[in-house]
Amino acid sequence: MNNKKFFLLLFVFIVSATLFPSNMRAENTGVVDLRILETTDLHASLVNYDYYQTKTDNTIGLVKTSSLIHQARSEAVNSLLFDNGDHLKGNPLGEYLVRIKGIQKGKIHPVYSAFNYLKYDAIAIGNHELNYGLKFLRNALKGPKMPVVNANVYKAKTNKPYFKPYVILKRSVVDNQGQNHELNIGVIGFMPPQIMRWDKANLEGKVIARPIVESAKEFVPRMKAEGADIIVALAHTGIDSEPYHSETENAVYYLSEIQDIDAILAGHSHGIFPGRAYKDLPKTNIDEGKIKGKPVVMAGAFGSRLGVIDLQLEVQAGKWKVLKSTAFTRPIADENGNSLIKTDKKLLKLIKPEHQETVDFLKKLGI
Repeated sequence: MNNKKFFLLLFVFIVSATLFPSNMRAENTGVVDLRILETTDLHASLVNYDYYQTKTDNTIGLVKTSSLIHQARSEAVNSLLFDNGDHLKGNPLGEYLVRIKGIQKGKIHPVYSAFNYLKYDAIAIGNHELNYGLKFLRNALKGPKMPVVNANVYKAKTNKPYFKPYVILKRSVVDNQGQNHELNIGVIGFMPPQIMRWDKANLEGKVIARPIVESAKEFVPRMKAEGADIIVALAHTGIDSEPYHSETENAVYYLSEIQDIDAILAGHSHGIFPGRAYKDLPKTNIDEGKIKGKPVVMAGAFGSRLGVIDLQLEVQAGKWKVLKSTAFTRPIADENGNSLIKTDKKLLKLIKPEHQETVDFLKKLGI
């Protein structure tokens, strides 16, 4: 080959690499395994303790789920952790912190202290976060260090989202060839529109709630336009195949039809998906944890389970695509209530002061 031909070929190569970088990336990108972890409907169950019966209960408690989180992370090169809402209210600890002690200026709610310790990537707001009023929630939300999302609650006066509707997380991931990549993960949250009836006294005139699926259809295209490679829905809503309408409370079945949502973390109804209760749900594969081909997980309630979705991603035609997905849950206890996992002692130490205060207060009341 003479010098003229060599330099001509070199010039063509350089121009091609400049004009078509996505094609070259597709050829050189290995498969990325991404693990998505979910807690949901914790209802302030931080400790494996039953405040009503004043005894240890190893079927509940984030101090137990936390050990499952550590374990699941250790098994994966790339992972993300989310909470799906209803985490502040639901037991005497939650009530004590609002009705008696309050959240003092500069103090962090122990639920959010726990989330900060575990380094959640983002969290959703559930309907029960609204039970104590918007003022309390605004103050409490100064505590979490991660993004807080919800896309279907709006300010009544301005008709603008009350919370951040979505966030696009930029994460460095490693593929199966050891190469690093930047992945943009869109995360969006939803809650049942029934909040306007359930919490009318707290919310009327202050916020309005929009239908879940319509809100998803509005924001998901925006997320893609802003560069989201994949989209995860933190859907504080259950699973039901009843015909959809604007006030559908359990809308996961219909969220699964939205093309650009890649994974759905469900909740609200305290169910377990995949699980036998959903074996007759149309277009559902409980062996793989899919509804209409989309991976879905719902991890019960009170920290009883950890939800896991495993995705395999690859660049095709310059875009990240899901090659394969599976969803499942892991329990903290067996069917007889025997613990399957150790307590996270560091987390227990972190939140023990508020737990002990609650126990002592209940004792004073003679409970």
